Amino acid sequence: MKSWKKYIGFLVVALALQSCDDKTTATPEQAPLALAKGADVSWITEMEASGIQFYNAGGASVDGIKLLQSLGMDAVRLRVWVDPQNGWCNKEDLLVKARRAKHLGMRLMVDFHYSDSWADPGQQTKPAAWADLSFEQLKAAVAQHTQEVLQLLKSNAITPEWVQVGNETGNGMLWDEGKASVNMANYAALNNAGYDAVKAVFPEAKVIVHVHNGYDNGLFRWLFDGLKTNGGKWDVIGMSLYPTKDNWQQRNSDCVQNINDMWSRYGSEVMICEVGMSWDEAEVAELWLTDLLQAVNKLPDDRVLGVFYWEPLAYAGWNGYTLGAFDNNGRPTRVFNAFK
Repeated sequence: MKSWKKYIGFLVVALALQSCDDKTTATPEQAPLALAKGADVSWITEMEASGIQFYNAGGASVDGIKLLQSLGMDAVRLRVWVDPQNGWCNKEDLLVKARRAKHLGMRLMVDFHYSDSWADPGQQTKPAAWADLSFEQLKAAVAQHTQEVLQLLKSNAITPEWVQVGNETGNGMLWDEGKASVNMANYAALNNAGYDAVKAVFPEAKVIVHVHNGYDNGLFRWLFDGLKTNGGKWDVIGMSLYPTKDNWQQRNSDCVQNINDMWSRYGSEVMICEVGMSWDEAEVAELWLTDLLQAVNKLPDDRVLGVFYWEPLAYAGWNGYTLGAFDNNGRPTRVFNAFK
């Protein structure tokens, strides 16, 4: 906790100095219709505070986000938790990372988890402060939190291009009230509270409903049929895809088939919000990701908006995660060749 406070204190000063440069810093805009090649870098400030550095192929220490940009990435995805225990990934930490991306001219996706920690297919735990709220109060809390975070970005002249309402909500969010398999109408109502809140701050931002297992068409049809029946709103369907070295070809094929079905069934654009493969399978990972990017680029009507690698900067077992894209010496693996 002490190191976190010290780090945030430093960042507040840095932001104050940086704000003086806002009017003069070049922030080149990316082509809005180009396929986004992005990375979730939500861990970066915590890693830096722990003394972790990132190195280019020549062995020089380089800012992690700048390094990713030099490797072909033009967008970042940042998660935000409501009240995390150690402060990382709260709205202030989100702002620090979003400003760094803005100053590099990178595109931005914000990923609301609506939890104090991880929200994924196995857990969608309500924030502690929301635990005893009624359902109506829960919807209001979703709206208030969403607007509060996005307004903070807006007041700092940062505009996200995409906003996720919930993370991997294949069975809804904010359990038990919002568990889709129990009450799809409740999930749709909570989702819509977030959707409307996004549009109230950033009307042009595209709202994503993000579901795990992008190869599982049955799951996607079940969830989005349910949302549609209950008046659920979304602009973009988000997917995760984490194949192995043994099944990536079938997973890619099934994912592309699912993308085409989402387009024909709902008229929805698709964002592949998360991808990853074990860092020590870099040669196969390059083949897999190159194949995926080529396949989605061939689809008509710009059906796929982008592909984001999840926490590629994680290395040497950071937080037990092994699906990053850096080797144990903190250097990028060859998987980044796919983004060039």
